[in-house]
Amino acid sequence: MAETLASEMTYIRQNGYGPPEVLIADRMPVPRPGRGEVLIRVAAAGVNRPDVLQRLGGYPPPPGASDIPGLEVAGEIVAVGPEVHRFRVGDRVCALVAGGGYAEYCVAPEPQVLPVPRGLSTIEAAAIPETFFTVWTNVFERGRLAAGECFLVHGGSSGIGTTAIQLAKVFGARVLTTVGSADKAAFCERLGAERAIVYRHEDFVEVVREVTGGRGVDLILCMVGGDYVPRNLEALALEGRLVQIAWLKGAKITADFTKLMTKRLTWTGSTLRPRSVEEKGRIARALEEKVWPLLEAGRVKPIIFRTFPLEQAADAHRLMESSTHIGKILLVTSWGRQWGEGLPESGPA
Repeated sequence: MAETLASEMTYIRQNGYGPPEVLIADRMPVPRPGRGEVLIRVAAAGVNRPDVLQRLGGYPPPPGASDIPGLEVAGEIVAVGPEVHRFRVGDRVCALVAGGGYAEYCVAPEPQVLPVPRGLSTIEAAAIPETFFTVWTNVFERGRLAAGECFLVHGGSSGIGTTAIQLAKVFGARVLTTVGSADKAAFCERLGAERAIVYRHEDFVEVVREVTGGRGVDLILCMVGGDYVPRNLEALALEGRLVQIAWLKGAKITADFTKLMTKRLTWTGSTLRPRSVEEKGRIARALEEKVWPLLEAGRVKPIIFRTFPLEQAADAHRLMESSTHIGKILLVTSWGRQWGEGLPESGPA
């Protein structure tokens, strides 16, 4: 243990389920790392849709995980537990966690920890783990996206969407996306989307048909559900794949699923948070091999919309729920603010 390790920390306590106001800054003892774990002094933590679902009571932490919200952090290792082999005190890292991110200190299993990519600040690195782990495992592993294929991601201006657009493009796919406004469409097209479809004014099925010459797309990443499901099946090409990662418009649907058979489609889905440390560690190793060089070369980057002080987690959730942001929202600790590293202007870079 580091001799100067603090005994207490500020964290965000969830005072029951409900509106953003249930997120309250409080004090508690600093956790200690166990076997195979590291303790990170947090510079910044990402805010993600699953955090909102947890606040509303729809996404409880898996057994054994911290009930403090927050699924990704970046900072500096200040203590290590037994059987930690790679990382040392003083290393700058980012990590995927199953909970505990909205705090000044956070414990993470070593396999889920990655070095901050060269060229990025520690605060910028906090915007990487949740979205890059999610996109990698769902688009490239479950979805099997290959160079030359056509890919549609719904919600292209979200953290997931901006990550998926960049990675799909850099690995040689054609990218289409849906967004809610013209300014979001323009941003996504600058980011690499061939066509951004404003769903409030355009039918994505018709646009897909037009852009692909009637063939359809090979892969769709969907976090919408609801009435998008039958339209996704319509938009897919023969042997197409649909990967479901959320249900913002509801998971209970009525639809004609004949096209699953006639087009020989694959419909799959996954969650990330409940997976084992070993599974998440495998994804981390794939990211470090395949994606970290792209981040370090500047070919892809985390898109950060706005940062908030940790104590203003409720305001960050209000922004998340407004859906007016493009990219990621971060909470920055007092230590991170004093550091002054990588704090962006309001609005995407």
